Amino acid sequence: MLEVRSLRGGYGAVEILRGIDLEIGEGEIVAVLGSNGAGKSTFNNTVCGLLPAFGGSVTFDGHDITRSRAPDIVAAGLVQVPEGRRVFPDMTVQENLLLGGYRRGRAGRERNLERALGTFPRLAGRMSQRAGTLSGGEQQMLAIGRGLMAEPRLLILDEPSLGLAPLLVEEMFALIARLNAEGLAILLVEQNVAQSLEVARRAYVLENGGCAFHGTPAELLARADLKRAYLGI
Repeated sequence: MLEVRSLRGGYGAVEILRGIDLEIGEGEIVAVLGSNGAGKSTFNNTVCGLLPAFGGSVTFDGHDITRSRAPDIVAAGLVQVPEGRRVFPDMTVQENLLLGGYRRGRAGRERNLERALGTFPRLAGRMSQRAGTLSGGEQQMLAIGRGLMAEPRLLILDEPSLGLAPLLVEEMFALIARLNAEGLAILLVEQNVAQSLEVARRAYVLENGGCAFHGTPAELLARADLKRAYLGI
């Protein structure tokens, strides 16, 4: 579904990504792991067209999207839930959700809204509440619900457990597994290594803008050197 080859990118003249290869198939959960500054969010934003690629290629569903505009990438079904939630704080929960379906999913808006609220029942009673007044966990629910409104074929989740209480972290990973069981392919970009490896089929470890490892969770956990050097476990 997604094939990334020799991807380079960064900010201005500063190169952050130094030739990353990655692929994800239909219905997979693939984890991208690494410490702060490893290049994870830069990778996401380059794949999604928010940052220009310096070189390499990104192919989604057989189509080259390396130079595509971000709205066109969303329209194709590649949707990112960004790090830090990025909800619109002065808009209501309902308005935030409906904005998620602006570029893709308009025809099924009511069905998608029902799905989002079915996934996150806590939001149903807060539809008229301003998003900025929600708790951190509720804002994360809203951000993912907004992503689901676009009928994603592949959902990129960037640090979905960041800043959540331990119980909410457990709920978040259970949700990720449930969405995947429904057939949604997920690229999970996380610092929570242990729980990411519980749900992922394969994992990539980024370090200094390059890929230090690619393999199954069992293969990664068998590498004491990688666990110490890159994952802090």
